[in-house]
Amino acid sequence: MDDVWIKGRNVVLRNVKKDDLKLLWSLKYGEENPEWKKWDAPYYPHELIDFNTYIDKEEKHRNYDEKMGVYSELIMEKDHQIIGSIVYYWEHEPSRWLEIGITIFEANYWNGGYGTEAIKLFITYLFENIEIERVGLTTWSGNERMMAVALKVGMQLEGRMRKCRYFDGYYYDSIRMGILREEWESLQINN
Repeated sequence: MDDVWIKGRNVVLRNVKKDDLKLLWSLKYGEENPEWKKWDAPYYPHELIDFNTYIDKEEKHRNYDEKMGVYSELIMEKDHQIIGSIVYYWEHEPSRWLEIGITIFEANYWNGGYGTEAIKLFITYLFENIEIERVGLTTWSGNERMMAVALKVGMQLEGRMRKCRYFDGYYYDSIRMGILREEWESLQINN
């Protein structure tokens, strides 16, 4: 499978390389309560895994990616430094229901437009490489930045399950957002 290198104005998206695995493992599982986890579905426990388990998991992803011909995870870089990752996953593959997720690991890269740019680049990559009609994103009402980014890239609020996420003494809504291929293409023509 060919390497992916998608260059934006401020970030580069690229496929994960073997040399990246130690650092990615450290960013994802190197500490018990990382700051990024407070925004990334904090109502699910952050389960630490050892490096060998992570390598096994990544090997399964790599095999799946080769079968699909599209990378399910891309690294987000700023000035040759890994600052995050962006992924797609199937909510239901037979019906082509695809969702995306993004994590920026270092707080000093939050609110800088990097996530917005990465999501735009990734949505284009997905529509160009997978036969789908929609890209979705699920978040929670406690992550106002993620909802704002989704709206900024053209996604629409498609569903709100009220008070179904209990976290840290409060109830939050589950938020479903998405964009259709024709909406995305229209936005690209008009920009």
